[in-house]
Amino acid sequence: MRLPSRFDLERPLQSSTAHRVAVLLINLGTPDAPTPRAVGRYLAEFLSDPRVVEIPALLWQLILRLMILPFRSRASAKKYAAVWMPEGSPLRVYTEKQVDGLRQLLHANDYTVLVDYAMRYGTPNIPAMLNQLKLAGAERVLLMPMYPQYSSSTTATAFDAAFHAMKRMRNQLEVRTVRQYADHPAYIAALAAQIHHYWHQHGRPDFAAGDRLVLSFHGVPKRTLDLGDPYHDQCQQTGTLLMHALELTPVECRVTFQSRFGRAEWLQPYTAPTLKELGAAGVRRVDVFCPGFTADCLETIEEIGMEVRDEFVHAGGKEFHRIPCVNAAPAFVAALGEIVAQHLQGWPVQTSAPAALVE
Repeated sequence: MRLPSRFDLERPLQSSTAHRVAVLLINLGTPDAPTPRAVGRYLAEFLSDPRVVEIPALLWQLILRLMILPFRSRASAKKYAAVWMPEGSPLRVYTEKQVDGLRQLLHANDYTVLVDYAMRYGTPNIPAMLNQLKLAGAERVLLMPMYPQYSSSTTATAFDAAFHAMKRMRNQLEVRTVRQYADHPAYIAALAAQIHHYWHQHGRPDFAAGDRLVLSFHGVPKRTLDLGDPYHDQCQQTGTLLMHALELTPVECRVTFQSRFGRAEWLQPYTAPTLKELGAAGVRRVDVFCPGFTADCLETIEEIGMEVRDEFVHAGGKEFHRIPCVNAAPAFVAALGEIVAQHLQGWPVQTSAPAALVE
């Protein structure tokens, strides 16, 4: 695959007979500002999703509105303020860069497709973006969740929102979905490239001396695994493939789960206690990477880079490294291009002979 040779950062959505196919990247979402009001509005939408919190709605709304939002909104706003970038929320900034990179790559390979993004919670939301793509002339859309591992609380709810929006369309879009790419070779290669790039800049851990790499995935309640959600197994699959790509052993590289919420048991082992144990055991250096997050956000920058780092250091660890997510790294943009191109096959997306996106 050849990378783009020219840039097209300012391309607006325009109606054209050639632009009949669209790709919509979908990420979780972010508050519009690091303020209690904006964070509270975002959390209320996120935590009201029955796929995210599987508690009877009436009981949960009482707990959410009276006990959680009044306190968590203020605390979370302080955390968002600590990671907010000059351009805005990190998740939004990096998602927009991914859109730009994918648009450039597809354009350079003669793909005449529209590329944009939506957030499951917050703005721009999925219904609004589907309508905007229709107005731009799209008749077919590929939904590309930025969650490599499938979960009912992420991938499924994004598709729910898209199909619910379609219920209000008289002339519906033709839709394809990317369910998961947890084991896609290009995705695994992009993860490995990101880690190697960081080690090239900051030095490789001395695994022979006991240094460790921790792969931290977002957690979900253990109950979801018992009910048949494949998320846990796909995280383990990604972790194993990445471990092999890095030529590490299960002792040198461990898979954990972060962001536990509430009292119920979640997928284990938990990230923060694991780092605390490693620090107390005398491990000198730990590198933490989050393969399931395709863009840096509050959970990677603040939770891992600040809270978990403090757990490790206070327990006795000496050197903590948070490896940034793949964000808009060229290898990940190339992986997105390959995955998207595979799912676009059969649709009229090229004005000339097929290029090298799909062999």
